[in-house]
Amino acid sequence: MADELTPETPDEDEQPIKQRKNGLYPGVSDELADNMKSGWADTELRDLEPIEQAANAAERRAALSRRFPGERLVIPAGNLKTRSNDTEYSFRAATEYVYLTGDQTDDSVLVLEPHGETHRATLYRLPRSDRENGEFWLNGMGELWVGRRHSLTEAELLYGMPCKDVRELADALREATGPVRVVRGHDAGIEAALTDKVTAERDEELRVYLSEARVVKDDFEIGELQKAVDSTVRGFEDVVKVLDKAEATSERYIEGTFFLRARVEGNDVGYGSICAAGPHACTLHWVRNNGEVRSGDLLLLDAGVETNSLYTADVTRTLPINGRYSDLQRKIYDAVYAAQEAGIAAVKPGASFRDFHDAAQRVLTEHLVEWGLVEGPVERVLELGLQRRWTLHGTGHMLGLDVHDCAAARTEAYVNGTLEPGMVLTVEPGLYFQADDLTVPEEYRGIGVRIEDDILVTEDGNRNLSAALPRRSDEVEEWMARVKG
Repeated sequence: MADELTPETPDEDEQPIKQRKNGLYPGVSDELADNMKSGWADTELRDLEPIEQAANAAERRAALSRRFPGERLVIPAGNLKTRSNDTEYSFRAATEYVYLTGDQTDDSVLVLEPHGETHRATLYRLPRSDRENGEFWLNGMGELWVGRRHSLTEAELLYGMPCKDVRELADALREATGPVRVVRGHDAGIEAALTDKVTAERDEELRVYLSEARVVKDDFEIGELQKAVDSTVRGFEDVVKVLDKAEATSERYIEGTFFLRARVEGNDVGYGSICAAGPHACTLHWVRNNGEVRSGDLLLLDAGVETNSLYTADVTRTLPINGRYSDLQRKIYDAVYAAQEAGIAAVKPGASFRDFHDAAQRVLTEHLVEWGLVEGPVERVLELGLQRRWTLHGTGHMLGLDVHDCAAARTEAYVNGTLEPGMVLTVEPGLYFQADDLTVPEEYRGIGVRIEDDILVTEDGNRNLSAALPRRSDEVEEWMARVKG
């Protein structure tokens, strides 16, 4: 990684340039500074078209405006976060900001200012790096170091709203009058400028509204989720093809293989991939991915590609590493499959959100009682929740820009709510027999199975967005043999 230059301290009226303490150059000569100001081609982009979701984002802003008339609304994208010393984590814009703009640029802020009975939306962003004061090549965040960014004029074409310099926003907000709400937790500087104008309760109402607004997806969002799932299916195929290499190395080979697909066809993985082989499958969020991959064990792969628009898939398959389930593995897998079938069948308009969870839990409990692992009757076990020792988690969640989307929604609008067409959720029952669980026969210990699919609620039922990936145990075996060639 290259070392930044170290400029002389700028005059007070100039844009400050971030300096590196131990840079190799003591300063910049006047001659070099003059040389760097000129001789650059005009790179302004003048034929840009609006981004694909610009109209959808405008409709979302209009709905937000109707919900909070007469109030200034501030939605930041967020800032870079330090990973180590002077290096940063890859930036991922705040979900609320992306939902309302389609933009993903760090340090940006969307502001909706009251305008009559509606609002005027303005996008505050960093403009192109200044070449006159040397910012573009002397500042570590300048374009020579981190890449070109869109000019404010270009951004107006892309996002369909006026754009201004975000460096002027904090002062403007300090002078603002009237009621203000801000989405907290993403930009400390913006929050500080509003510290005497906002309340936690009012800001939480804004966050909750934006979470509930995402519960029903529009056509663009559904299309993006299908793209994410389709890439994820290809990523699972990639993994099956290299299981022999994973056996020779570790779970990290699986993680890296899936990540390659995510980066080639999308923006990233939507969450830390769970590449859990053997007993690691019993750890629900196993993301260390440093364990052995052994023939005869199961691989629980829970992973999702995130599209370039930041919508993510969330799919799980539990695969026999050698291509064939043992009798016991198949028995447990088939029980989970039966539970998932019951859960998916319960996903339909007008049903309670809890219905698919209850349906899946009942099937799992019936099997646990049948196997003698817990004393029945089934109703008693469900009433006391005794099955949860081995089922552990809920059977699904909303899916969208966040893998656990709409998480700030009110309980009555989410888990106690009713399913509607356009909702997308996961159905993911599982059984997990911990390696140290002395209440089950020894041969069960260390086996974990989860099957997860992404389900769209339709007008007349549901559609499995991830149906291209086999689920039934015999079909999984046939698919793995075919993929391996």
